[in-house]
Amino acid sequence: MENEPDHENVEQSLCAKTTEEELNKSFNLEASLSKFSYIDLDKELEFKNDLIDDKEFDIPQVDTPPTLESILNETDDEDESFVLEDPTLLNIDTIDSHSYDTSSVASSDSGDRTNLKRKKKLPDSFSLHGSVMRHSLLKGISAQIVSAADKVDAGLPTAIAVSSLIAVGTSHGLALIFDQNQALRLCLGSTSVGGQYGAISALSINNDCSRLLCGFAKGQITMWDLASGKLLRSITDAHPPGTAILHIKFTDDPTLAICNDSGGSVFELTFKRVMGVRTCESRCLFSGSKGEVCCIEPLHSKPELKDHPITQFSLLAMASLTKILVIGLKPSLKVWMTFPYGRMDPSSVPLLAWHFVAVHNYVNPMLAFCRGDVVHFLLVKRDESGAIHVTKQKHLHLYYDLINFTWINSRTVVLLDSVEKLHVIDRQTQEELETVEISEVQLVYNSSHFKSLATGGNVSQALALVGEKACYQSISSYGGQIFYLGTKSVYVMMLRSWRERVDHLLKQDCLTEALALAWSFHEGKAKAVVGLSGDVSKRKAVVADRMVEILFHYADRALKKCPDQGKIQVMEQHFQDMVPVIVDYCLLLERKDLLFSQMYDKLSENSVAKGVFLECLEPYILSDKLVGMTPQVMKDLIVHFQDKKLMENVEALIVHMDITSLDIQQVVLMCWENRLYDAMIYVYNRGMNEFISPMEKLFRVIAPPLNAGRTLTDEQVVMGNKLLVYISCCLAGRAYPLGDIPEDLVPLVKNQVFEFLIRLHSAEASPEEEIYPYVRTLLHFDTREFLNVLALTFEDFKNDKQAVEYQQRIVDILLKVMVENSDFTPSQVGCLFTFLARQLAKPDNTLFVNRTLFDQVLEFLCSPDDDSRHSERQQVLLELLQAGGIVQFEESRLIRMAEKAEFYQICEFMYEREHQYDKIIDCYLRDPLREEEVFNYIHNILSIPGHSAEEKQSVWQKAMDHIEELVSLRPCKAAELVATHFSEQIETVIKKLQNQVLLFKFLRSLLDPREGIHVNQELLQMSPCVTEQFIELLCQFSPSQVIETLQVLECYRLEETIQITQKYQLHEVTAYLLEKKGDIHGAFLIMLKRLQSKLQEITHQDEKTKEEFSLKDVEDTMVETIALCQRNSHNLNQQQREALWFPLLEAMMAPQKLSGSAAPHLHPEALKSLTMQVLNSMAAFIALPSILQRILQDPVYGKGKLGEIQGLILGMLDTFNYEQTLLETTTSLLNQDLHWSLCNLRASVTRGLNPKQDYCSICLQQYKRRQEMADEIIVFSCGHLYHSFCLQNKECTIETEGQTRWTCYKCSSSNKAGKLSENSSEVKKGKTAPSQVKMSPSCHPSKGDSAIKKAASEPVLDPQQIQAFDQLCHLYRGSSRLALLTELSQNRSSESYRPFSGSQSGPAFNSIFQNENFQLQLIPPPVTED
Repeated sequence: MENEPDHENVEQSLCAKTTEEELNKSFNLEASLSKFSYIDLDKELEFKNDLIDDKEFDIPQVDTPPTLESILNETDDEDESFVLEDPTLLNIDTIDSHSYDTSSVASSDSGDRTNLKRKKKLPDSFSLHGSVMRHSLLKGISAQIVSAADKVDAGLPTAIAVSSLIAVGTSHGLALIFDQNQALRLCLGSTSVGGQYGAISALSINNDCSRLLCGFAKGQITMWDLASGKLLRSITDAHPPGTAILHIKFTDDPTLAICNDSGGSVFELTFKRVMGVRTCESRCLFSGSKGEVCCIEPLHSKPELKDHPITQFSLLAMASLTKILVIGLKPSLKVWMTFPYGRMDPSSVPLLAWHFVAVHNYVNPMLAFCRGDVVHFLLVKRDESGAIHVTKQKHLHLYYDLINFTWINSRTVVLLDSVEKLHVIDRQTQEELETVEISEVQLVYNSSHFKSLATGGNVSQALALVGEKACYQSISSYGGQIFYLGTKSVYVMMLRSWRERVDHLLKQDCLTEALALAWSFHEGKAKAVVGLSGDVSKRKAVVADRMVEILFHYADRALKKCPDQGKIQVMEQHFQDMVPVIVDYCLLLERKDLLFSQMYDKLSENSVAKGVFLECLEPYILSDKLVGMTPQVMKDLIVHFQDKKLMENVEALIVHMDITSLDIQQVVLMCWENRLYDAMIYVYNRGMNEFISPMEKLFRVIAPPLNAGRTLTDEQVVMGNKLLVYISCCLAGRAYPLGDIPEDLVPLVKNQVFEFLIRLHSAEASPEEEIYPYVRTLLHFDTREFLNVLALTFEDFKNDKQAVEYQQRIVDILLKVMVENSDFTPSQVGCLFTFLARQLAKPDNTLFVNRTLFDQVLEFLCSPDDDSRHSERQQVLLELLQAGGIVQFEESRLIRMAEKAEFYQICEFMYEREHQYDKIIDCYLRDPLREEEVFNYIHNILSIPGHSAEEKQSVWQKAMDHIEELVSLRPCKAAELVATHFSEQIETVIKKLQNQVLLFKFLRSLLDPREGIHVNQELLQMSPCVTEQFIELLCQFSPSQVIETLQVLECYRLEETIQITQKYQLHEVTAYLLEKKGDIHGAFLIMLKRLQSKLQEITHQDEKTKEEFSLKDVEDTMVETIALCQRNSHNLNQQQREALWFPLLEAMMAPQKLSGSAAPHLHPEALKSLTMQVLNSMAAFIALPSILQRILQDPVYGKGKLGEIQGLILGMLDTFNYEQTLLETTTSLLNQDLHWSLCNLRASVTRGLNPKQDYCSICLQQYKRRQEMADEIIVFSCGHLYHSFCLQNKECTIETEGQTRWTCYKCSSSNKAGKLSENSSEVKKGKTAPSQVKMSPSCHPSKGDSAIKKAASEPVLDPQQIQAFDQLCHLYRGSSRLALLTELSQNRSSESYRPFSGSQSGPAFNSIFQNENFQLQLIPPPVTED
C-alpha cells in the first residue's frame, strides 16, 4: 500500500518572463497573515525565487478581546439558535440559544427581497485608510487563455485554482497550468475528452502542489500529476450519474478529497495505491434527498499548525439550502454542529470560509458563513476531554447581498456583493476600509453547472435559483492574494504594504491624507497593516522617518504653491491651511530640532509663512506642550505679536516660556511700556531670581496718588490688585502668576518680602515721607484685602522664633500706622481691630496688643464727632465683637455706649449673650431699619424649642405690652402673630387697642381671609360679638365692602348683624342678610322700596341733573332685585312667586302712568326697555296668561289702545316662537339618531360571520374532527373560531344576571386594542348571539363551512335572529335623554372604525339599551295624512 501522492520535487526556481515591475509586485506570493507572540500563524512561503521581494506582511499581533462597552453596545441579530446534533460533545454553555431578533430580513423586508434590503450600513469610518488593495491584471495568463481559445479550441475559462501554480479550467475540458511567472507549464486533457466529459466545473490542487483534481460538468473526475502532466486517475463512479461536479476539494490528507454534485450530495473520495494499481473509494457523507448542499469547505491548516489539536478531526463545513453543518471525517464520521439560516432570500448564495485566528492568545479555526447580508463567525475549539466547543462571535450586518467571502488574513476580509463591488472590511471593528468596483473583470459565473445543463437540467428549482449568482470556482485565494477569473482575463488582488498605501496617496497629491495615514501606522491604530515588523519602537522609528520625508516635501510644496500675487489674505489663508499641519506633526513626532531648525529656516523665506508658523506655536506654548524653544524663535515670536499689537497674547506667552536665554532688560522694558505687569514680574522672578524689584516698581506708581488722597485710575487699581496678589503668592510660596517657587528659595523669598514691607523708609525717600510707607500704601489701597493676605500668611507660619517676631513686629507697625493717624475711616480701623481680635482669639496666640487700644477704638466708633457713617461704624464694631474682640471690653460699658450711639445690633448681640430676649424686642422697635423683623423674632422665640419657659414668658409679656405699637407697624403681621401665639387673649388685645382705626385694621387682618393671612379660624376661640364688632367698624370705615366681607365671614349672628346694618342704613346689606335668614319677602320689600325711591327721583328730576347717573342707579337696583327674585322663585309656589314679581312689574310700570299728565318724564323709552327686561325674566316663572291678564287689567294699558302694549306682547311672542322652534328641532334630531342607530344594530344582528380558519384556536383541531362530542362551535366577530368545550376549559365565560356571555380567548389574552376580546352576548341553549354563530358538529356537512354560508345567506330571519331583534325592540322603553344621547354618540363614533356595530365590545352590551326600564320619553314623529 502506498500513500498518495508521490512526492516529486516541484520546480520552483523559475525565470521571470515579464518585464513589468508592477506585474512582479502584483504576483508576489508571500503570506500576508498576522504573527502571534508564540507562533507564526502563516509563515512566508519559502520560494527559492530571487525575483520575489522579501516583504513581510504583518497585521497587529493579537485580536484584542472585546471590551465591556463593545459587548454592551452589540446587538444580537441572530434569527435562529444553534441546533446541536451531539450535545454531549459540544459545550452548550458557550452558545446563546436565545438570541432571536424578529427584525431579521424576513420580518422587515416584505415583497421583493433583492430590492428591499435594509439600508443599515456598516459603522462608518471617517478616518481615511487610503487605497488598501492593489489589483492588477495578469497579462501573461490572460493573453494565453484567449490564445488557447483561438488556437486549440480550449473554450472559455470556467474554473480557477491557485497554489504555487495556477490552474485554469475551460469549457472544452482543458486544464491550463501556469507558473508564478505566468508561463504556461502544462495543458492537461484534450478537447475530445472535453466533448465526452463536458466543461471543467471544479478544480483543486493539493497541499504540496503535486496533484490536480478536475471535476466535470457531466460528473466525471480526473486526477493529474502536476510534475509530469500524466493522467493518474479517471473516476466515473464516485457519485450518481447525470449530476455535475459543483465542488471538488483536497483535504490536508493527500489521500482524501471531498466532492459535491448538482444533486446536492457530498461524497468522500479516498485514494489508494495497492500493488501499483491506483484506486478510489467513494463514501456518501450527505444525501441530497435530505437537503441539497451547494457549498463545501474543508479546514486546511498550514504546515506550522499541523500539530494543532483540531486538525485530527479533519473538519468539513457544508452549506445546504437551509442550514450549515460541520462534520468531522476522522477518526470516525461525526456531525459536530448544525446551524439553521433562519429566514433569508432564497436566491442568495451560501458562503463558507475557514481561517485560523488568535483569540485570547490561542490560535483556533474560525468559520465564517453567510447567506444574504449577515456574516456569522463561529470560533471552533477543542478542549482537553476531546469535546469541540463552538462559540458565536460578533456578526457582521451589511447593506448588500454577498456572492463571495474571502479571508485575506486573520483580521481582514474581502467581500464581493451581487453588483460586483469588492468591500475590504476589518473584522473586529467591522469598519469598511475600501470599496473597489471590479465589473471590468467580467467575472465567470457557475450557473450552468448548478442548473446541470450538460446533463439535461435535472436539478431542483431552489438549487437553480441559488446558481444564478454562484461564482465559487471563479475566485481563489492563496498566500494573502485573491485571484478573480474573468471571461478573458485573470486579475489578482492583494493588500498593499504600508509604504505603498502612503505612496499611493502621495502620487495623488493627497499629502495631508498621507500624513494622517502614516500617523495612524505610527500609533498602531491603522487597519490591514502590511510590511511593518519588529517591536513597537522599531516600527515607530521606521514610520517616523518616512513622515519626516513627507513633511519636507509638504513644506516645499507649501512654498511652491503659494500664490505669487493677489491679496495678502489669500496668501495668509494658504499658509494657515498648510503650516499648522507641519507644526502639528513635528510636535507629535517630538522632533522640535527639525521644527525649529530646518522647517523654520525653510518657512522663514516667506514672511507670511513665518508669521503663520509663529502663531501656530501659541496654543502649544499656552498648554505647556512646547518648552525649550530656540532663542531666535522666542525672540521672533515676541516681536511678531508685538508688531501685530497683540500684547495680551505676548504676556500670556512670556509667562509660559523659559526666558533665561532672552535679553532680560529688553523684555522687562517692553513689558513695563505695554503694562504687561504679570509678564514683568515673571521675567524678574524666573530670569533673575529677583522678587523685590517688581514690588518697588509697582509701589512707585500707586503710592503718590494714595498719599495725596486722590482717586486711583483704573490702571492703578489693576496694578494695586496685582501687587496684593503677588505679595500673597510670595508669602505663600507660590510663583506668580502660576506654578510654585523652588522649595529652596521659599524661606528666602518670604523673609525678603517681609523685610521689604516693614521698611521704615523707601529707597530714595523724600524728607516728607511718613514712616512705613509700604504698609501705609497697602492699607490705604485696600485695608481688608491686605489684612486678609497677612492673616493667610500668619496661618502658614510655623511657630519658630523668627516667625513670631515677624508677626508681632508687623502688628505693632499696623497699630502705629492706623491708630496714630486720622487718615483712616472707621471701617478701615475696624478691619484692623477685627483682624487683631481674630488673631488674639486663636488658642496658640503669641501676639500681644495693649487692651487700652481696644477701648480707644470703642470710643472712636461709638462717640464720633458727627453722625455720619452710622451703619458702617455699627457693622465694623459688630464684626469686631463677633471675631472674638468682646473679651477685650467691659460688657456693661459696651452696652451703655452702644445704646447711647443707637447701635441696636450691638445691643442685640450683647443681650443675646445674656439671654435677655425681651430687651431685644425694644432694640428692634427702636431701630427704623429693622423694626419689621420684630414679628419674625417674636415668633421664633415663642415657637422654636431651646428657650426656657421663663424666657418665653418674658418675651410673651413684652409683646403684649407693645401690642398697639406692633399693630400700628404692620397690622397683618401683628394679626398673624396674635392668632398664632395669643389666640386666648384676643379680647384683651382688642381692649388694649383704643384707636378705632387701628382696631379696624387689626380685626380685618385677623378675620378677613382675603387679606392673605393664613389663620386657622377654628383655633381662634372668639365670640360672635368680636366679628359683629368688626362688621360695625366696617360699616363705619368701608361701607361699600360690607356685602363682600359678609360673604366670606362665618361667625356672626344674623339678628344682631341686621340691627347693625339698619343702624347705619345699609339697605342692600340688610336685604342680603334677610335673604340669608330666609325672609325672602322682607328682603324683597327693602329692595322694592329702594327701587321705587330711585324711580321717584328719576321721575321728578329736571333736565339739568345727571340723567345717566340716575338711570344707571335705577338699572343696577332693578337688576339686583330681579336676581333676588330669580334666586328664590324655584323654591316658591305660584302665589308666592306672583307676590314677588307682580309688585316689581307694578313698580316699573307706575312711572309710565304719568305719561298722560302735564309734565311727562324724560325717559319713556328707557323705562319701557327696563320693563321689558322684567317681563322676560318673569316669563320663566309666571304663566304667560297671568302676565297678560295683569297688564290688560292695568288702568293705563286697559283703557288705552292695543298699539301701546304691542311692543310688550310681540316681545313675549318672539320668545315663545324661539323656544317652540328649539323644542321641535331637538325632537326631530333625537328621533333621526335613534332610528339610524336601531337600523345599524338590526343590520349587524342579521349579518353572517366569516371565520379566519377552519380549526379551533385553542385545541388547533378542525371543528369537523371532533364529531364524537356534542360540542357547539362558537365564531366571534373578530374571526376566531372555538369549540365551546375548549372555551369553558379556558374560563372564557362571564356570568351576568344569570346569563352566560362568552369572550374570545385569543383577543382577551393578548389584550388587543378595539376591545374585540369582549364580544359577548346572551347565550342560551340553542340560541345564537349577534356577535357569534354557534353550530353543532352533527349539523355539519362533510365539506367545510357550507353550513355557515347557508345560514348567512338565508333571506328570512331564523328564530334566533328574531329573538335578538325582539330584544332590541324591547329596549325601546328607555332611559333619560342625556344617557340616550351619550349612548348614541358613542355608537356613532365607534362605527367609523368598526366593520359593523355588532362587533362592539362589552360596554356596548352594558348600555342603556339593555336596561329593562329604558323608555323613550319623546313623542313619535308626526304621521302625515294623505
